[in-house]
Amino acid sequence: MIKNSLLILGLICMSQIFAQEPVAGNVIKDFGRTYKVEDPDFKTDTTQIFKAVFDIAKTSEDPSKPNPLLETAARFLNMHQMAGVPSKNIIVALVIHGSASQDILNDQVYSERVSVATNPNTLLLTELANHGVEIILCGQTAAHRKITINEAHPNTKIALSAMTALVQLQNQGYQLINF
Repeated sequence: MIKNSLLILGLICMSQIFAQEPVAGNVIKDFGRTYKVEDPDFKTDTTQIFKAVFDIAKTSEDPSKPNPLLETAARFLNMHQMAGVPSKNIIVALVIHGSASQDILNDQVYSERVSVATNPNTLLLTELANHGVEIILCGQTAAHRKITINEAHPNTKIALSAMTALVQLQNQGYQLINF
């Protein structure tokens, strides 16, 4: 009887832990919702500099929704700021290539190429850029997919290649995040 009661109590506690809703962040409010993690065993060193480069090569399965891989960068900013890392210590770059290249197209070109009224990533990319995130498009992908700088989001930079940008950024101390 006591064993069953403890099991039920444990299940109730676990369900409350896992049933929590994600919360909006303070950095990118409309994207990158996070979960509060109470008293983690692996502590976040809030004195470190968090330099991250996100290698993004895939697009969303639904072209009318933001690319969840782009939203991960917003989540990174939000959760680390909420954990107490000063915003000046969170430095992020996105290296875009492959099918994700469509996600950085301006609304007009996105509409023409993807047949969706507007690019669902535009607001997210603008917010990320407004918070210092570098958006770097692979020049090889751009050439292969016939994307000009004028067709990209206005905050996009074109690199020689994704490989070049990834190596250079890692040489500058960025840590690679690849999903």
